Amino acid sequence: MPKSKRNRPVTLSKTTKKGRGHKESIVNSIRQAVESYNSIYVFSFENMRNQKFKEFREQLKSTSRFFLGSNKVMQVSLGRSVADEIRPGIHKVSKFLHGDTGLYLSNLPKEEVQRLFEEYEEYDFARTGSLATEKVELKEGPLDQFTHEMEPFLRKQGMPVRLNEGVVELVSDFVVCEEGNSLSPEATRILRLLGIKMATFRLHLLCQWSPDDFEFYKEGPYLLDVESS
Repeated sequence: MPKSKRNRPVTLSKTTKKGRGHKESIVNSIRQAVESYNSIYVFSFENMRNQKFKEFREQLKSTSRFFLGSNKVMQVSLGRSVADEIRPGIHKVSKFLHGDTGLYLSNLPKEEVQRLFEEYEEYDFARTGSLATEKVELKEGPLDQFTHEMEPFLRKQGMPVRLNEGVVELVSDFVVCEEGNSLSPEATRILRLLGIKMATFRLHLLCQWSPDDFEFYKEGPYLLDVESS
């Protein structure tokens, strides 16, 4: 007998897609911020960790403001050409908003900003698909760092283990990962258990704009557009 359509469960947790109003709000926020800060930077990021980034942002909130999101919306906010830029020369900043990038607006001296970004570095456990930064190999023998309850879990990760008088033991050498290779889900779990962090969350300044100056820090294909504009 076919199921009644009237008895099908309906989720009420659906959210509406962010529309024009949300984008206009971001555009207005960025344009207002441009009037409040001395300098504007574009930065790129690698191995983003949201909690770590939130902590960095909180550290600088009294003097600075960050924007992350749609590169296109941020470009529109600043202007993508001389004709629609909101401040003279600021359209050059838009050329750098590609890929994993964001805006940083600050009243700090340029040298202080450069120091903060260059020194910022946070280590974390790598995620599936990341490239291994080193070879990790476990030698045959007892694994004293693991309790006997973990033996079934380790076996599921592909490790050749057994219990020997209540001690987890490798029956042969086992390579967790090879340097330069993508990490499998199993490898990332094992590395986490071993306490080995292979991901480094970094921020890189790409360019800086102020009413009297424009400077780029990283070279890339966007420079052709900047130099010709």
